[in-house]
Amino acid sequence: MTERKNAKAVWVAVDWGTSHLRLWPMASDDTPLCRIDSDMGMGVLEPAAYESTLLALLEPYFSPDASLDVICCGMAGSRQGWSEAPYATAPCRPPSLDLATRVETADARLNVYILPGVKQNDPADVMRGEETQIAGALVAQPGMDGVICLPGTHTKWVSVRGGEITSFATFLTGELFQLISKQSVLRHTLATAGWNNAAFEAGCLAAVEAPQALANALFGLRAEALLTDLDPVEARSRASGYLIGLEIADMRPRWQGKTVVLVGENEIAQAYATALGTQGAETVLADAEEYTLAGLRSARAQIA
Repeated sequence: MTERKNAKAVWVAVDWGTSHLRLWPMASDDTPLCRIDSDMGMGVLEPAAYESTLLALLEPYFSPDASLDVICCGMAGSRQGWSEAPYATAPCRPPSLDLATRVETADARLNVYILPGVKQNDPADVMRGEETQIAGALVAQPGMDGVICLPGTHTKWVSVRGGEITSFATFLTGELFQLISKQSVLRHTLATAGWNNAAFEAGCLAAVEAPQALANALFGLRAEALLTDLDPVEARSRASGYLIGLEIADMRPRWQGKTVVLVGENEIAQAYATALGTQGAETVLADAEEYTLAGLRSARAQIA
């Protein structure tokens, strides 16, 4: 994204995560002037610090005597965030500005709106931020009837139909992989980087064939390393395959016979595409940033 220097913003799109903050000062044609990345995520901020954080990052983009609409998604609306934005309840449309929480600010140049997340009562589940990407997906494909997968530390599988989020499921797969890699006995066995695609596919297939044997398969990596000098990159890739394969198998009723939209073009999204491919599923990779911006643009368009 090429920065347009000395340009002033008309409004600001914000994705406020737990560990990272991304801002896009927007021009009058709804295109970003730039993207601002910051480590000032929800996890390191007290509620009183959110406004000053925004002001420091946005100072070059204010116009004299004009205010900025700031449309936020993500963890700024959590209970530990800036101001809690109550969840909408699935099944529902991805919540937009009509349900947003308006935040009072000391600086009159900021008009801050925080979009709500979505909750599911049975089985219990929640999301914050992903619903805005889903809104962006529905802007791109208004008639979508299928499943959207949002890979990450906590991967979400979201069923959509008729413009609504009908149900969703969250998996702790990414966090489990981090814990196993860094805090279990497998920390001595798994490489910290590198990738073996064939080993990953083998892990996926093994997990689908025998999901009940996951714990045994994981310890088997340690044993192979001790007895046959298993390559650490192969071990890492197989472990990832075991965990993602288990998730893919559980979600089969959602994706069977449908094209899965994977939101992200990073390595983890590619891994999910590979895992689904081992089961014959069709996938499409979508740009996560573009979907986030499309969802935030859609929300901002509701301001009169």
